[in-house]
Amino acid sequence: MKRLAVFASGRGSNFQAILDHVRLRVLENVTVSLLISNDATAPVLTLAKKNSISSIHIPGIQNRKFNNKQEREEARNQFDAQSTTTLKGHGIDMVALAGFMQVLGKPVLQDYKYRIMNIHPALDLTRFGGRGMYGDRVHDAVLQAGETKSGCTVHYVDESIDGGPIILQTFVPIEPHDTPHTLAHRVLIQEHRIYSKVIQLHTDERIQIHDGKVTIDWSNDWEAKWRERESAFIRHQEMLIEQPATPPQ
Repeated sequence: MKRLAVFASGRGSNFQAILDHVRLRVLENVTVSLLISNDATAPVLTLAKKNSISSIHIPGIQNRKFNNKQEREEARNQFDAQSTTTLKGHGIDMVALAGFMQVLGKPVLQDYKYRIMNIHPALDLTRFGGRGMYGDRVHDAVLQAGETKSGCTVHYVDESIDGGPIILQTFVPIEPHDTPHTLAHRVLIQEHRIYSKVIQLHTDERIQIHDGKVTIDWSNDWEAKWRERESAFIRHQEMLIEQPATPPQ
């Protein structure tokens, strides 16, 4: 059984989707063992508590003011050191960044090389990734560029920002009247599916990296078996999408 830790800074929809994949027995041989957040007010911490997942807030650099660059770097280093200690203390095998608003430093990246994954809501990570590219900023940039398709990318994390080896991508067509919000909604649906697929591939040791490029072993009908199991999550997801909004009290 592989032990997964999730780093998140926000509401935790990808975190919840991973939990749902485990609960529905779509994700096999994976247990979500830990949540780390750099924001003490992040709703994802409440999600972790609700689902009886061990969680910890480690102060990061997000939304904090520092007197100088050195003080900021010291805070970042403290976060990385405490994160590394916490991951090892929980026997973590792999890490998923899910809406995590901080760049990890060398201590974590070196100890968990090619065991940390990230999901980004775009296809072209050179044009629509990197520093400052998150949330609706990404979708707005995609629309402003006149793209005909977008999607999401899961990649391994290295010392660059959104530049690690790409594992899988899912495509979403851009519709004529799309806004950043409508595009984000459709991309997020795919995020919730593809991330767990990559976690399963990693768990099953189906991913190889050569010269910074990923190759995947799809033998023995791996993908067909995944699709069969994942149908349970897709049905669950479609039911959630179809539920009407709760009327105001």
